[in-house]
Amino acid sequence: MLKFRRLLMTTVGSLGLALIATHAAAQDRLPPIPADKVTAEQKEFVKEFQAVRGREPFGPFVPLMRSPDLMVRTSAMGEYLRYRTSLPPRLSEFVILFTAREWTQQYEWNVHYAEAMKAGIDPKVAQAIADGRRPEGMTDDETLLYDFCLELQRNRSISDPTYARMVARFGEKGVMDTVGIVGYYSLLGMVLNTARTPLPQGVKPPLTPMPR
Repeated sequence: MLKFRRLLMTTVGSLGLALIATHAAAQDRLPPIPADKVTAEQKEFVKEFQAVRGREPFGPFVPLMRSPDLMVRTSAMGEYLRYRTSLPPRLSEFVILFTAREWTQQYEWNVHYAEAMKAGIDPKVAQAIADGRRPEGMTDDETLLYDFCLELQRNRSISDPTYARMVARFGEKGVMDTVGIVGYYSLLGMVLNTARTPLPQGVKPPLTPMPR
């Protein structure tokens, strides 16, 4: 029985590495649009994007340029949900990491892991999330947010006890801001996974596929 379990774990691990390698080598479906192919409409919306973000479209906003109106509106929502919600940066980044892990979104995790470390997330907590494990040593706030996000992603609903704890700690605004962060980064995860947006050159995929 022990030999069988070891063989199963080895097989699953090998399959996971193979899937990562396949994803890493997969073609970028929606790469940057060549300058001579950018439409007049796209150019106008790029100007709006630059006015808010101060830079050219990047990451998920590159594939979103195919629907420039959506790109700009998504960016405007993200400007609030990343930088100005009622959650402090450490907790916001905690929720983002959880969401990136749920979607096995390599680009999203790569960007926000660095931000999470700057914000003060314990590397061991982040690693447990990356592994798909419930982290040990979370703060009370992290534990509450973990339970909330887990229920939201897996059950598609929130139990009364978890909701009551969230409102007591973060207020109704905090509850909605947390839902917004999960929803927004789920959207970006879907965009990036659909487009197969690659990691920066030389960066290895940080996440392994999770069994469903």
